[in-house]
Amino acid sequence: MIEYTIEALVGAGVEEIMIVTGGTHAGEFLRLLGNGQEYGCDRLLYAYQEKPGGIAEALGLAEHFVERGHCVVMLADNVFEESLRPVVERFRGQEYGARIVLAREDDREHLRHLGVPELDGESRISRILEKPDEPPSEYAVTGVYFYDGAVWDVLPTLQPSGRGELEITDVNNWYVERGAMEYDVLDGFWGDAGESIDAYYAVNDFVRRSGANRS
Repeated sequence: MIEYTIEALVGAGVEEIMIVTGGTHAGEFLRLLGNGQEYGCDRLLYAYQEKPGGIAEALGLAEHFVERGHCVVMLADNVFEESLRPVVERFRGQEYGARIVLAREDDREHLRHLGVPELDGESRISRILEKPDEPPSEYAVTGVYFYDGAVWDVLPTLQPSGRGELEITDVNNWYVERGAMEYDVLDGFWGDAGESIDAYYAVNDFVRRSGANRS
């Protein structure tokens, strides 16, 4: 999965990458990926998250790497059929704010286990709900997030959620509340292999059959 993620980022023009990991097997990433040059990285660094503190906490570990500038966050268990390059290029041309990638999901029961955006009449995101009982749209928020430099001032203001983590949805809703959130709907397959064992096998089967990160 981590190789597909790096392939997706490098193929989209993002060649400076920091991998944030934790647990007892963090060294396996270094042994597998090395300095990243074999995968097309100009720079590949690593950070260690000491405990499960949430995606937003993990992002905070990359602050000095990014030098408080613009960044893209990609969860390494997300696999896409299509290239992310068009989204990256649109974010590069975005003056300020954040951007997320949505995927259409027709199974409302599945949406109840995902982050789901509520869209207003002008097709803007009015809020993002995590695991809603009544999904407000037919789109899922995938694990790719783009942020401008304001994110580094947002992260220290976050409060842990009920599960004791700093939630990336709180970061995204901060941008939504200020009218600074854009989005793209990516065509083709999207799978979150970390969602469940069934999702893992579904992603595995698709990639074996059709490949990933098509340009």
